[in-house]
Amino acid sequence: MTPEHFILFATLGLTMLLGAVLQRTGFCTMGAIADIFLISRLDRIRQWALAIGISIISVSIFSGLGIIDSTKSIYANAKVMYLSVLLGSILFGCGMVLASGCGAKTLIRIGGGNLKSLVVFIVMSLVAYMTLRGFLGVIRVDFLDSVFFTLSGPQDLPSVLSSTFEVSRPVMHLSLGLLIGGGLILFALLSKSFWTFNNLLAGLTVGFSISLMWLISGYLGYIQEDPNTLQEAFLLTNSGKMESLSFVGPYAYAIDWLMFYSDASRVLTIGIVAVLGLTLGSALYAIQARTFRWESFSSVEDTANHLVGASFMGFGGIAALGCTFGQGLSGISTLAISSFLAIIGFFVGAYLALHYLQARLALKPCS
Repeated sequence: MTPEHFILFATLGLTMLLGAVLQRTGFCTMGAIADIFLISRLDRIRQWALAIGISIISVSIFSGLGIIDSTKSIYANAKVMYLSVLLGSILFGCGMVLASGCGAKTLIRIGGGNLKSLVVFIVMSLVAYMTLRGFLGVIRVDFLDSVFFTLSGPQDLPSVLSSTFEVSRPVMHLSLGLLIGGGLILFALLSKSFWTFNNLLAGLTVGFSISLMWLISGYLGYIQEDPNTLQEAFLLTNSGKMESLSFVGPYAYAIDWLMFYSDASRVLTIGIVAVLGLTLGSALYAIQARTFRWESFSSVEDTANHLVGASFMGFGGIAALGCTFGQGLSGISTLAISSFLAIIGFFVGAYLALHYLQARLALKPCS
């Protein structure tokens, strides 16, 4: 088995397991935010905090041991495109509420038989593709990406603070990882109501999945000198840099791979395989648990909300450099500045959309 095949099979197996767990536990960023604003319940946001805490500590340890170099991830660019990230994440946050879930949740719902999410997947994929390479991409590059500030080095907090306080970066990274990651884990675990099997399973599985994907991409897929370019490279990533899990850009690349399959230049990547794996894992669990059922749109307004939400997520996820899984989990695990900005945007966007739906519900006559 070649290294490329091993990487793809490892990604497929890991994401199938993740898909099954997400289907079982109901892990959902949009649902977690809705629980806070609508019913003041924190269990699902604690799942998210536990996952982030585990991934932050794991990445800091991997980096400290020299197993991976998180400054070579897709989130560590010295250019901080704050306008793209903030606007994109707000749009994505709005979109995931209107479309009943983020990119990962959409795949989980498809696996459970939800036809609405299948439509969301198609629309989101096409809009994401247009935002990467089409006319929406021109708008993004010319108007949003042109607003930025540039740091002297990578934009992650360990790099920024190590130079400020004259501390070695590995020490700063490990210290910040333990402090921030440990704090998030404590926030999750100190609540007695959180200690259920599903809550712990969700947080632990998501956190370790993000961490293991960094190892697959940044360690197993790392080539110090590509024989073709004589430069370092990361195998089977669409960006050419180290990647973990994200579900917006890979939507676009999956559609591209399916449409141009006969073109030998189109190859499977870890992002495309992750899309397949998450859906398959969800479907297998739903069938086994006998929770698989077909579901479609309930009304014209329901259809419109999902179409608009999918479009917002397709454009916003690319502009923000990732979704709630990409920036909100994978990106934040590297302590990148843009990821902190994106999380703020996701919450703001979701809050606005939730209030919009509440207002629409209040206007409907009682039956």
